[in-house]
Amino acid sequence: MPTPERLARMRAVLERRQRDLRVVIEHVRDPHNASAILRSCDALGVHSVHLLYTDQPSPEISRAVSSSSHQWLDIRRHSDPQELVDTLHAEGIPLYVTRRDEGARVLVDVDFTGPAAVVFGNEHRGCSEEVAAVADGAIWIPMVGMVESFNVSVSAAIVLAEAYRQRAAAGMLAPHWDPWRARIFEDWRAREG
Repeated sequence: MPTPERLARMRAVLERRQRDLRVVIEHVRDPHNASAILRSCDALGVHSVHLLYTDQPSPEISRAVSSSSHQWLDIRRHSDPQELVDTLHAEGIPLYVTRRDEGARVLVDVDFTGPAAVVFGNEHRGCSEEVAAVADGAIWIPMVGMVESFNVSVSAAIVLAEAYRQRAAAGMLAPHWDPWRARIFEDWRAREG
């Protein structure tokens, strides 16, 4: 049975969860990277994570790296990019890939105060052409050093921190309670025993 303090902590976390900010992990192979992304999602208020793996199963999540954050997230698995996009669009959520393409927008110029799902792709190839073709836009993180990319889990943390910053500045992180959060709270409470 969870203590009153534990229940209060669970409620406080849910009051700030962002229902319309999603993360998509596409073909990330290293379980440590996928686990670190999940940890950043939980830490920065993202509740729903979509795993897109078309050619093999998603990696095992490392409890040590994720700090067991995966148990507090809604993780959905997909094997078809179009089905993923259709699912997000049905919920009114546009999809953005992280890659420096023609027309890609610099991270700080992207408005994260509205619904958004951001795709973080494979460590070596990035987001697939297949997903980029059906995305609503592309985002890139400016860099000034000799390296040409960040580790995928670092990219996720940077993007999510910017989304958090924008939403906090817009007053979107004020505690909020609604039936969606109440349902998740009951699920968490039941799981805690």
